[in-house]
Amino acid sequence: MKSAVETLNPTRVRLTVEVPFEELKDSLDAAYKKINQQVTVKGFRKGKIPARVIDQRFGRGAVLEEAVNDALPKFYTEAVNEAELNVLGQPEVDITELKDGETLNFTAEVDVRPSIEIPDYSGIEVEVDAVSVSDEDVDKAVEELRERFASTSPVERAAQDGDVVTLDLEAKVDGEVLEDGVASGVSYTIGSGELLDGVDAAVTGVEAGGEATFTSELKGGSAAGKEAEVTVKVTQVAARELPGLDDDFAQLASEFDTLEELRADSRKRLENMKQYDQATQAQERVLEKLLELVEVPVPEKLLEDEINTRKHNLEHHQLGQMGLDLEKYLEIQGKTVEEFDAETKEAAVKGIKTQFVLDELVNKEKLNVNQEELTEHLMRRAASSGMSPDQFAQAVVEGGQVPMLVGEVARGKALAVVVEAATVKDTNGEVVDLDDDEDEETPETAEAVEAATETPAEEKPEA
Repeated sequence: MKSAVETLNPTRVRLTVEVPFEELKDSLDAAYKKINQQVTVKGFRKGKIPARVIDQRFGRGAVLEEAVNDALPKFYTEAVNEAELNVLGQPEVDITELKDGETLNFTAEVDVRPSIEIPDYSGIEVEVDAVSVSDEDVDKAVEELRERFASTSPVERAAQDGDVVTLDLEAKVDGEVLEDGVASGVSYTIGSGELLDGVDAAVTGVEAGGEATFTSELKGGSAAGKEAEVTVKVTQVAARELPGLDDDFAQLASEFDTLEELRADSRKRLENMKQYDQATQAQERVLEKLLELVEVPVPEKLLEDEINTRKHNLEHHQLGQMGLDLEKYLEIQGKTVEEFDAETKEAAVKGIKTQFVLDELVNKEKLNVNQEELTEHLMRRAASSGMSPDQFAQAVVEGGQVPMLVGEVARGKALAVVVEAATVKDTNGEVVDLDDDEDEETPETAEAVEAATETPAEEKPEA
């Protein structure tokens, strides 16, 4: 077999392959054997029909077609390996010449990963938000904790903001009560915004036993997105009582003996959260700066597949779970179809570029992934997917997706290397010391990479 490579553009090549006919012998033998098992010829036992009889009865062309279909993947793979190509997706194959007993010639056009030159990234500088926790932040956190330990007691008065009311609801669309539009004994805190729009105004001022009717757009169910007439009956009004802000409350709500200790712990927790957010912000901004430094051509077919995958996931998974379609989603977002398409394309381009650049960094820095790092990443992915680690691991193995997870970990480590080399300052001009070991993948780097890539189409795991 002889092969040659022609570069059509930075992300696409054409392979020209010439195969001497004798190299098709194994595939021809396999073709005759396969046809033997599929046909019956009078006077011959099944599977024992001579090749000349198959040629006479069914035509040599049918045999050649079967043989070529069997052989093409093997010869294509050999040509790819010989040329050391990093191909993406499936090739477009064209048989240019097939002469029985002489030769098989074909071409294969396929997308390839572009050659990327990683420049010096040690000069990258980014600015992030400073970590600052005010007394007001601590007050708010403690107040939220008080809300969680609030008690309720029935009252004989009209409902007001902050009260917990028990409701019976009935929704009608076009005068007809919906099958899934009736609910009884619903507990709702007025002002929480956790129920239908308009319910707060409807029940405020109503005593137990009273009713009100209002119009609202349904958020879910069989009539999601439609205007409904909702009748609500208040069966109970209960006032919420917050515990006192003292040492007794600290002992009730935490392991601390005093309110001062509880406030100090709340401050520390808020600082940790803001430091985590700061680290994530640093990695996202370093990644953006890195992508600005590198010229990355994007394969058209890969980009098309990635855009379609993102749209499919949004429409059939995310929006479907919320009872929305794309049209309603765009209406809520205040976007046109053109704006949505442009944003989706921009995100897809960024995801593909991120993967290409970080994969090149993995090779350049000779980064490896050990079993412990892979296991930690698998645990995080399992938690975010809502599956147990054992279930997620089984799905990954059965789906042949282990290399995909290894790639995600490696890219996280590559980004960590760049972040370590960058200068990160906060809005006060202070240099930020990211405490995590930046030569290893951390939850923050993994999240930054996953947010940017969302796994490009050619490596998207099968559902």
